[in-house]
Amino acid sequence: MHYVFDVWMTRTFPGVPWCRYADDGLVHCKTEAEARAIKAALQARLAACGLEMHPEKTHIAYCKDAKRKGKYPITKFDFLGYTFRARTAKNRHSNTLFTNFSPAVSAKALKSMREKTRKQNFRNQTALSLQDISRLHNPVLRGWLAYYGRFYPSALAPMFGHLNKTLVAWAMRKYKRFKGHKTRASMFLATIAERQPGLFVHWQRGVPGTFA
Repeated sequence: MHYVFDVWMTRTFPGVPWCRYADDGLVHCKTEAEARAIKAALQARLAACGLEMHPEKTHIAYCKDAKRKGKYPITKFDFLGYTFRARTAKNRHSNTLFTNFSPAVSAKALKSMREKTRKQNFRNQTALSLQDISRLHNPVLRGWLAYYGRFYPSALAPMFGHLNKTLVAWAMRKYKRFKGHKTRASMFLATIAERQPGLFVHWQRGVPGTFA
């Protein structure tokens, strides 16, 4: 792809910003006409090299924000686990809200994280202590937070909530006094999160999430 795409883009469209990771790439265009022209040229370039664009993933998206207010059918896209779309943000200088076009963890990435947590089957591993689960899962959480927490970390709340609910299910199986008592188990873990925020990575950041 370095020769097929990188070198070709630099030579054919100098001054047009682009980025690529493996076989996924983005080209930043100023106008719809420019985007369509580059897409057609790139399609021909790939065909000449025995390759083709993905028919479902390849599209032209309008980066709508407070200044770009046009109406187009596609106003968001996913790239490297992030969804880029219009979002409400706050100006730190004027303390006012505005709309910008920015990334946050994608729904697909969140689903993948929940599935990975589910496969660990912590809820049924009653031989483990809460400290054991923390030791096993914190490195994974730390990696997710380091990557996806760079932009709109609050978007990771569903993943945190899923883990906390998994811990509630674990507590209900491990301790007889919580069997059939989800609320009591939730309050038990919420108290631990308050007293020992360093136990889990997301608790350390002050976003323990919901346990209910």
